[in-house]
Order: sequence, then structure tokens, then C-alpha cells
Amino acid sequence: MQKATVFHEDVFYEHFRPFRLPQACFDIWGGHGLETFGDDLQFAFNYDPDYVWTIVECGVGPDEWIIPGFHRVNRICFLLTEVAHFDAPIEFRIERRPRSLTPIGLARRITTLKRILSKNKAND
Repeated sequence: MQKATVFHEDVFYEHFRPFRLPQACFDIWGGHGLETFGDDLQFAFNYDPDYVWTIVECGVGPDEWIIPGFHRVNRICFLLTEVAHFDAPIEFRIERRPRSLTPIGLARRITTLKRILSKNKAND
């Protein structure tokens, strides 16, 4: 198993562009999240897996994480994105004390992310 590269959540929102599914039943995670039960769960489960993300809490520390794919353990909600993750070994850290990347830092991290995605897609 390949070790995941960790990115700041700003990189996730800028590159993958999460959206609200019009059929979503609940308004969570800034309107983008799908709940972990009922019809929302079915939408996430039946969606193309390359565009599904799970927000999880790890149980150690206050941070939360956005990880690719559909996961059942420690999940908070699911997100759907416009851009596929190709099951790349990546994670996005959501810090309890919010801070943002500088524009240059964001651009550099997106460049790194694109390299990982391109390599992972080529290996599929």
C-alpha cells in the first residue's frame, strides 16, 4: 500500500470542485455534503466512485480528513466532485484552526497534486 500524500483542504476545493447534488435530502457541510443514511447514502453509493469522497474523523486529534472513495468507518458525510480522483493516494487535512494557503502555495500544491493524479491515472 502506497503512503498517501497530505494536502491542505484549500487544494481539494480549488482542484476537485465539490458540488451539491440537487436530489440531496439534507443541507450539511456547506451544502455540499451527503448524509450517511437514507437516500443521501444511496446517492453516494450509486455514484461513480472516482468522484466520491468521504469526510472522516480519525479519532486522534481534532482534525478531520477528506479521503477519496466511499468509506464506512468514522465517516461524517460524503462529497461529490466535478474532477475524478482515480483512487490516488491522497488525503486532505481539515484543520480545526482554519488557515488558508497563499496563492503561490496553493498553485505549487495543485501542481504536485496534478502530477500524482496523472501518474495514478496512467497506472490504471
